[in-house]
Amino acid sequence: MIKYKTIFFFIFFLLVTIYSALSEKTPPEVGIEEQLGTTIPLNLKFVSSKGDTLSLKEIVDKPVILSFAYYHCPGICTPLLTGLSEAVDRMDMEPGKDYRLITISFDHSEGSAVAEKWRKTYAEGMKRKIPVDAWYFMTGDSISIKKLTSSVGYYFKPDGKEDFIHPAAIIALSSNGKVVRYLFGTKFLPFDLKMAVIEAQEGKVTPTINKVLSFCFSYDPQGRKYVLDVTKIAGAVSLFFVAIFLVILIFKGRKNKLNKKELS
Repeated sequence: MIKYKTIFFFIFFLLVTIYSALSEKTPPEVGIEEQLGTTIPLNLKFVSSKGDTLSLKEIVDKPVILSFAYYHCPGICTPLLTGLSEAVDRMDMEPGKDYRLITISFDHSEGSAVAEKWRKTYAEGMKRKIPVDAWYFMTGDSISIKKLTSSVGYYFKPDGKEDFIHPAAIIALSSNGKVVRYLFGTKFLPFDLKMAVIEAQEGKVTPTINKVLSFCFSYDPQGRKYVLDVTKIAGAVSLFFVAIFLVILIFKGRKNKLNKKELS
């Protein structure tokens, strides 16, 4: 029974991957298209909350947990960074020594002053006191932002004059800028974050079940949250049952052939 469940799950996972690939041949307007194993453009420059212009190569010198936000966001940016800071507080690895955190605003109109305000808010709210260079809050121009977000498959779009519609996730990078893992949502287990850092230390690319979760859920700009995508799930389930039906037909066909041979 366990064997059949494993086979069914494998078929479902495979069909989800195929269906996802077929339905997302072009980059989505909003969402995440995983770019595991690719390397971010380390020559890009951003401005730190202290006003220093730094290239990514200067600060991606150890495993990095990369996050995107915009600092006046009324929706999921605050829960995302709060969830990240809580996981960092509870994790038994030292930020600044074992890994670094980098948060970059994808609103090019924001400057270092507002980035510093956010840096102080999270630094002061954490139980663990971390160095300034352990968690960078950065801003940049629209070209650099677009190149970086595209390189990791992070897609967002303006919603009116000031706000944006965007996904919620953090991305683990190796010390040479290779994308090794995505963690979706706004709440993160310390264990998952630690494993992402360890995998980044090893440069090990690890696809996870989160790919299925990101397939099953889509971002609702009205409610500013992730909701179950019934259309995608219905399509995947339909393919799943078609595959099962074909497998049954194949097995029955083979069984009938064997029976005919035995009778003859």
